[in-house]
Amino acid sequence: MPGVAIAAGDLLHLTRQASVQFSRPITVRVIRVRTDWHTYDGWVWIDAYQLDAAGDAVRRRTLYPST
Repeated sequence: MPGVAIAAGDLLHLTRQASVQFSRPITVRVIRVRTDWHTYDGWVWIDAYQLDAAGDAVRRRTLYPST
């Protein structure tokens, strides 16, 4: 994901490459990018729905992956 612009509606597969918090990969659909929260360069706060294997939303999460 290096240097990728993230937007609402994007489907992301987050792995350890995005952050150590994703040692177990997850798939999410982005609800919104939190531009009002401060971050380090190359990182972004997002609100997203975590999806199961069928693509159904199972949990709402606020995440901090690198772009």
